[in-house]
Amino acid sequence: MAQYIMRGGNPLVGEVTVSGAKNAALGILAAAVMTDEPVRIENLPDVRDINVMLDAIREIGARIERIDRHTVNIDASSVDEVCVESDNMKRIRASYYLIGALLGKYRKADVPMPGGCDIGSRPIDQHLKGFRALGADCQVMNGRVVAGAKELAGSHIFLDIVSVGATINIMMAAALSRGRTIIENAAKEPHIVDVANFLNSMGADIKGAGTDVIRIRGVERFHGTTYSIIPDQIEAGTFMFAAAITRGDIMVKNLIPKHMEAISAKLIEMGCEILEFDDSIRVVGTARLRPTNVKTLPYPGFPTDMQPQAGTALALSRGTSVVIESIFESRFRYVDELARMGATIKVEGNTAIITGVEKLSGAPIRACDLRAGAALVLAGLSAEGITTVSDIQYIQRGYEHFEEKLKGLGAEIALVNDEREAQKFMLCAV
Repeated sequence: MAQYIMRGGNPLVGEVTVSGAKNAALGILAAAVMTDEPVRIENLPDVRDINVMLDAIREIGARIERIDRHTVNIDASSVDEVCVESDNMKRIRASYYLIGALLGKYRKADVPMPGGCDIGSRPIDQHLKGFRALGADCQVMNGRVVAGAKELAGSHIFLDIVSVGATINIMMAAALSRGRTIIENAAKEPHIVDVANFLNSMGADIKGAGTDVIRIRGVERFHGTTYSIIPDQIEAGTFMFAAAITRGDIMVKNLIPKHMEAISAKLIEMGCEILEFDDSIRVVGTARLRPTNVKTLPYPGFPTDMQPQAGTALALSRGTSVVIESIFESRFRYVDELARMGATIKVEGNTAIITGVEKLSGAPIRACDLRAGAALVLAGLSAEGITTVSDIQYIQRGYEHFEEKLKGLGAEIALVNDEREAQKFMLCAV
């Protein structure tokens, strides 16, 4: 089984370029099947979840042409199936975006229940509520979501909770519905704006994305388009925290500084120096981080996907910090792995009390989900000695060539597939 092995203790220094946003790309790929005209998508991240989604779209009849690693042409005029059978789709959360896309275009969909990282309960009741409000009949049967409607009509939908997935899904279905739809208490994340912009580039009439009220006037059909995906906010934040955790100095390029404000603010509170440019941010670490408190919130608050990276940094701070996870109840599973490395963290419900230590020690640890896995790699790069991180398939779901980008910053890290390769790395690292 593949794993990362690394020798820590060296500051990460240099420049790194952020890839396209995975979470935006997944919604955009699903939406690309809603037109019979060709679509070109650029700045596509080359990660496992994206390739699974492309395979699923291909399996329902779309023609996929991979121009290069980051550019794809999609022609969905040949789609002849609304039943998604791919077993791989059960492993990614974004499988549910095909429900909204297929329901909007073909008035029916049959898609596996979503999978992804086990970070807590993520029900799809708000998705189904929205589809039903538009006039669809929705059932969950045998691990699948089956939806259908003779026609879809605009509606006034108030989401009971702020849900990124439900906002995108309802937005897609409503964009090809008859009449007007209003989504209130909508999520405001950057990738929602990106999906809305993509839909508008195909002829949709969506206003208000990025606010808590989205207004949609349904149109009859979409046309083709060429669209470039925004940079990945969470990948950018991960490398910003890499500078803090390893006491390094990193210029993170190809990002949108406005999207990073909550992350930059916390790093400044921890004592890092932040230098902001038009499309990049430089983070200069400090010899010892200051403690602070973090509470995850929907955008524009501090992202839940950055909580493990923040917790790892605070484990190395001078003092006691409190981290409150208000989005997913199982997002502290990485704490046990950090404890193996010498961190002092006590979890009580949705709160972690972190007493900083001066240094961590290398240990064999495992990635328990996508973002926690990335944070644990950063912990290993700050620790004394050798660290191995197993179950890296989680990390590969959302970070493009993670180890190569880290090597470009001076990290001593390798992706190894067996014990022989691990031993070779350790001999070279002595």
